[in-house]
Amino acid sequence: MDNSIPIGGRYSIGLDPLIGLVPGVGDLIGTIVSAFIVLQAHRAGVPKPTLVRMMANIGLDSIVGAIPFFGDAFDFVFKANRRNLELYRLSISGMHDTKRDYGFLLLLLLGLAVLIALPVMLILWLAHLAFPRLY
Repeated sequence: MDNSIPIGGRYSIGLDPLIGLVPGVGDLIGTIVSAFIVLQAHRAGVPKPTLVRMMANIGLDSIVGAIPFFGDAFDFVFKANRRNLELYRLSISGMHDTKRDYGFLLLLLLGLAVLIALPVMLILWLAHLAFPRLY
């Protein structure tokens, strides 16, 4: 899905970013196809932290990919399926350390906390400017 069409040199694109160009359903189709990799990894016995990391890759790809224009460009660069397939292969071969998955998930949670905290802090700051006697 991510590297099926060579465009010269060492770079290739896939069907995922091309499907994502279809408004509305393109990203949904890409997410459903990506979920099959995670399902197969689960059936093969990949550790749960690695499965969560794979789902986070798909979630990031889906959420950012849904943003008009920016998301389409992001889909061409961030190749969640390629990353997930590599995690799957390393896990099955026994060469993948789940400590990196925990680190990735910790960074992801910290990033989400910042994304939630920033708008709240901005609203509180604007409320303080608008109503200084209340705060």
